[in-house]
Amino acid sequence: MNRLDLFHLIQQKKSFLCVGLDSDLNKIPKYLLDSEDPVFEFNKLIIDSTLRYAVAYKPNLAFYESRGIKGMVSLQKTMDYLDVFKNEVFTIADAKRGDIGNTSTQYAISVFDKQASGFSFDAITVAPYMGEDSVKPFLAFPGKWAIVLALTSNKGSDDFQLFTDENQTKLFERVLDRTSKWGTADNIMYVVGATKAEMLEGIRIIVPNHFLLVPGVGAQGGDLQTVAKYGLNDHCGILVNASRSILFASDGRDFAEKASLEAFSMQQEMESILLDNQLI
Repeated sequence: MNRLDLFHLIQQKKSFLCVGLDSDLNKIPKYLLDSEDPVFEFNKLIIDSTLRYAVAYKPNLAFYESRGIKGMVSLQKTMDYLDVFKNEVFTIADAKRGDIGNTSTQYAISVFDKQASGFSFDAITVAPYMGEDSVKPFLAFPGKWAIVLALTSNKGSDDFQLFTDENQTKLFERVLDRTSKWGTADNIMYVVGATKAEMLEGIRIIVPNHFLLVPGVGAQGGDLQTVAKYGLNDHCGILVNASRSILFASDGRDFAEKASLEAFSMQQEMESILLDNQLI
């Protein structure tokens, strides 16, 4: 799925919502624990209840890998189910990979090459710390995306990302500038936390055309209106991720209904934003 395809999907659904499938076995409704695969059953019901409002789904691989083979089976079932809606959703492997070139190649195969690994995500989050040769292997797959960590919303992000050199250039700004030359706006996105939304205006000067994946709206307190004000471009250019606020809107049997209501509420606000900016 290229940038124009993604924009058309956003226009079709009047939404730029990404649902993060951080499906913690310890937090899903207890009644599901009696099923053969509780995490998959949870994911399936979340997908069914939010599909009309979401353009993307982002499984956080840690929640699956931590459960070993059982977790990977849950992930495989989830991705096979999302494949049914292949033209309706964009899929992101939230893995934050980044290693020397030959290792990154294997990581890319593990999420992009369905024949080899069983998975065919549209995108994967990557860490750029090891440089060009650690990111470029992810860009070698046509139609796939690398989503580079740029400015994250966690407290520890200040340790490195805001470091300023003698030219008053912050480290995350150098990451944006340098990595944007390794690919194009059709295969590189950037992670920018919603709690750093006031910095989006400057980010757009460096990468005006790239999509931004913006976590932190919802449970982490990021503001959707501020993100849109500074982050939108003429192809929308943002995917706003919500995980806990949707997944765990209820811990009872009505969890899917509550998830649907939360996703609908976000979609309605996004539709209004898209209309106000003449993007639909």
